[in-house]
Amino acid sequence: MAQFKDKADKEASMKEDFENVKMVLSGNKHAFTKLQKKYQRVISSLIRKMIHNEDDVKDLTQETFIKAYNALNTFQFGYAFSAWIYRIASNTCIDFLRKKRFPTISINQPIAGAEDDMVYEIEDRTYIPDVNYINQERKNILMKAIDSLPENYKEIIKLRHEEELDYNEIAVKMNLPLGTVKAHLFRARKILLSELKHQKSAFLEN
Repeated sequence: MAQFKDKADKEASMKEDFENVKMVLSGNKHAFTKLQKKYQRVISSLIRKMIHNEDDVKDLTQETFIKAYNALNTFQFGYAFSAWIYRIASNTCIDFLRKKRFPTISINQPIAGAEDDMVYEIEDRTYIPDVNYINQERKNILMKAIDSLPENYKEIIKLRHEEELDYNEIAVKMNLPLGTVKAHLFRARKILLSELKHQKSAFLEN
């Protein structure tokens, strides 16, 4: 009986995710916040298994949700949203590790506590005929959102994610206390995600 209950719970969870995705795509910004709250802990846990610096874990968790929101129009209904966002998180970590030239780890281990004990090895369904257009449009939306940030936040985002400076390097370059750098980055990403939601809604309405 427990097995059937688990299956029913998983189906209900997937249905809830699908409904929230549809609402976001229809222009409801608040529906994505529900998805973010639901998967925040498990995504942070997944990233923490691959990245051991807690500041980087927070950065990459936020980056995962920004990427997920920005690519939401590529999500394929019928497949679990959890698998889709886990894949974005793991790929974000792998890209980060490659850029930093850190030793990578095996990505064929199950995600502890994740639905269906799924592994990172998920079929790639991103190759679609208009993928280049989608990627370019996603990049345009992201760059427009960054450009809309206040100047000091824009600079700190670019130093962190384009020049890939760590917190201490940013603090030195901007002549700011380390705590201020962390606070500014947190606020900048919060504004960025909000602006991305606005840009995405406007794009979908056109």
